[in-house]
Amino acid sequence: MREILLFYGIFAMYYVVTINTIYFGIILFSFRRILGIMKETFYSKYEALSGSKHVPPISILVPAFNEELTIKENVRSLLALHYPEFEVIVVNDGSGDKTLDTLIEEFQLKYHPPNMIKDTIATAEVKGVYYNPDYPTLYLVDKENGGKADSLNAGINLSNYSLISSIDADSLLEEDALIRIARKYMENPEENVAIGGNVRIANGCRIQNGMVKQVNLPKKLLPMFQTVEYLKAFLGGRIGWSDVNGLIIVSGAFGVFKKEYVVKVGGYRGGYPGEDMNIIIKLHRYMLDHKLPYKIDFCPDAVCWTQAPDTFKILGSQRKRWGRGNLKNMIEEGRFMFMRPKYKIMGMLTIPYNIIFETLSPYFRITGFLAILGYSFMDMTGWKLMGIFMLINVLYGTLLGLGSLLLEEMAFQRYPRVRDYFKMILYTVLMFFGYRQLGILWRFLGHIDFMRKNNSWGTMVRTSWNEDEDKEKAA
Repeated sequence: MREILLFYGIFAMYYVVTINTIYFGIILFSFRRILGIMKETFYSKYEALSGSKHVPPISILVPAFNEELTIKENVRSLLALHYPEFEVIVVNDGSGDKTLDTLIEEFQLKYHPPNMIKDTIATAEVKGVYYNPDYPTLYLVDKENGGKADSLNAGINLSNYSLISSIDADSLLEEDALIRIARKYMENPEENVAIGGNVRIANGCRIQNGMVKQVNLPKKLLPMFQTVEYLKAFLGGRIGWSDVNGLIIVSGAFGVFKKEYVVKVGGYRGGYPGEDMNIIIKLHRYMLDHKLPYKIDFCPDAVCWTQAPDTFKILGSQRKRWGRGNLKNMIEEGRFMFMRPKYKIMGMLTIPYNIIFETLSPYFRITGFLAILGYSFMDMTGWKLMGIFMLINVLYGTLLGLGSLLLEEMAFQRYPRVRDYFKMILYTVLMFFGYRQLGILWRFLGHIDFMRKNNSWGTMVRTSWNEDEDKEKAA
């Protein structure tokens, strides 16, 4: 037993070193690219582009399930986007609340039979389409419940344009977000098949008429942790992965796709969460199988604001869902690309990294913790040595988190107050003492749900965007 524990201890040490080294390499790619992004942002004339006839039209797809508290602001923010030609297609996925009635009343929409919808991709039954000529760019699809992927496929069937954009119903786009992501697409329209936008946490921000008017950090603990977590994932991670064309996910909250290729890979996969990762893996595989030049990119200055879970129950439900989706995607798609040179960066780096350091991470980390207990009971090492090892791990992780904050300050500066950065630095350190461990546990429990064939979406409770403002008025 002592020999087994000793071997596993050495393995765990190399595992931690390897994952941190890969993180460090990816963030270096992010820093390499950020200078180009800053130049693009400074010299691009977005106002001129927003009125140009050369900008490609886009169909914005908004799957909605029980979103009555946020859907009005979301749709109004989309209709107010600075973009030459677009349509907004909201898909009500059999909501049990007043999502459908809220939109019908707000925009005075009228019922039309569903015969205008094509049957390009099979979906659950569509009951009807609602439309008002006074809002010529807005369509509302009412359908039986089939899940988020099914709703996106229904939106594709109705869409009129060659580019589609998926937007979560609990998210708000900045008014120039679509034109910024379109500019990225126009740099290489022949090869760009998908481009992800940047997702930021809106909790604590002042929202007015569907727009973020003042950026503030969240007041609650969990949304604050997620703020620094998202900065690390999107700025420190996705910028670097996209630089080597190894991006494995375009967030379901905001992304733009070539509809032609989404249809060719069969549309979005239903039945399990993780449809945003699944569609990207399938696009990579399709393009590489057919030896087509392509790029899946990331546009960090195209910003979408989203509500973050603010209770342990809701956050745990979300993270367990993500864990199930990741495991399902690796079993369905990742295993066919794993360590196969024909799939280039995806096959030789992205998929192996995801399997070893994301999918299997809970098992290594939980058994690593048990090994530490074994060391202690068998008196194989002192607490000082273990403490030093864990301190180095925390310092390394904190350094990577600070790198993401530096990227934010260099290029975007969305948080104007100096004290905001000190607060984010504090939470970057604190997240190693409980928050990350909870994330590992939730992912493991998500795997258990997968084995039990639990396909439920889980708990997600929305709050009104104007909740704080309403409270002030009431007071």
